[in-house]
Amino acid sequence: MQLELDRAAKVPLAEQISRGIAAAIDSGVLAPGARLPSWQDLAVQLGVARGTVRVAYEKLAAAQLIVASRATGTRVAAQPATTARPDRKPDPGSFMEMYREMTAGPAIFQMGIAGQQAFPAKLLARIRARALREETSAAPLYPDPRGELELRREIATYLAIARGIDCSPGQIIVTGGFSAGLGLALRVLGLEGRKAWFEDPGFPFTKHGLELGRLSLVPIPVDMQGIDVAYGLQHAADAALAVVTAGQQAPLGVTLSLTRRLALLDWATQANAWVIEDDYLSELQLKGRAAPALASLDRSGRVIHIGSFSKTISPALRLGFIVSPPSLVARFGEVAACLAPPPGPATQNAIAAFMQDGHYLRHLRRTKRTYGAQRDALLKQLEPRAGDFNITTAGLAVVLEFPNTTSDLAIIREMLPFGLTPAPLSIWYASPVTAKSGLLLGVATSPVRHVARSCDRLLSVIDRFS
Repeated sequence: MQLELDRAAKVPLAEQISRGIAAAIDSGVLAPGARLPSWQDLAVQLGVARGTVRVAYEKLAAAQLIVASRATGTRVAAQPATTARPDRKPDPGSFMEMYREMTAGPAIFQMGIAGQQAFPAKLLARIRARALREETSAAPLYPDPRGELELRREIATYLAIARGIDCSPGQIIVTGGFSAGLGLALRVLGLEGRKAWFEDPGFPFTKHGLELGRLSLVPIPVDMQGIDVAYGLQHAADAALAVVTAGQQAPLGVTLSLTRRLALLDWATQANAWVIEDDYLSELQLKGRAAPALASLDRSGRVIHIGSFSKTISPALRLGFIVSPPSLVARFGEVAACLAPPPGPATQNAIAAFMQDGHYLRHLRRTKRTYGAQRDALLKQLEPRAGDFNITTAGLAVVLEFPNTTSDLAIIREMLPFGLTPAPLSIWYASPVTAKSGLLLGVATSPVRHVARSCDRLLSVIDRFS
């Protein structure tokens, strides 16, 4: 066994000795039962104080890596037999493989990621550092499981201005993003085994989340007016839940019409059903003004509004929120306290300060201008070279539709080596029979300076499949 000590390092010598011996034990250089020199002898060999080696041995003994006795000396402790467990990749075709492929990055054309071109990173870093200092100097108490009051106040104010929702801070529950909000809502509602309307096409992760919640999904077609409520009433009027992206449908980008909004709310009221509104993209509407949230029309308390800061700031925050109907406020608080607490106070307080000082709304205005310019640059490159595929815009995506004989999944695999990761359109559909082939090109992750070269590579790959 070789123990090399670095006396110039910041790591204490005792820590270096214990780490070296532990590594030798883990690697098998020191087998179970192997005798170690006494701490006095090892101190002489290493040229360190005896107390330094004694501290290292005490730490190894506390970790049950060595045992010492007067009769047999200091020896390596017997270790339980272990089997190496290499990090397995997700099974081909599994949900986790799809999840990792769709969330890998950063890359050009990636969906669901906020662009950083106009983001005030240094400003937010200073605000977060201040919030972290305040958190570490405060009393070590359990935080409010509903979220920090300052953030809930700022969210309620923002929703009143930007989304038309009249709610109190007491109705806001802070979550770890949209997925955490969905899981919390499903726990509160307790609808296992009941039917749920789900948009077709719709977000694959939400669809799988509902399946994990043991709901029976009823795919409802989406057209230019949004989810077809009449189809839902005809085929599953007894459903207990509907999950919709009313503002900008994911992935087609259409806004749920007023007629269908009213029909959906009327059904929920009459059937004692619930509506989960995924406020996908929030107010990041690049064409005109964003439509008010569906929850702004709810007079019967049947809509659970879920939003997040993933698309407007960063998914790395893992920060979102729920607007609970008044009748469910207490239940949401209970479940959050016991099963789904929010992120730490420092993150929440930093975003509260970011919003309170007006930075958030200014950031959204800059972001929309930046995304609009990037969308226009992308269309300028693609439209003259469209060929046989159709080009449309949908929220923060440009959609390329192919003949159904063309595999969008095969095209995407060919693009990965070039650092291009658009989303395949086909996986958003409930059935391969009704699925359309195409690509969703994320606008937010398509900087103008890279768009020409990226489109050249994109189109060269597509041409090989035409």
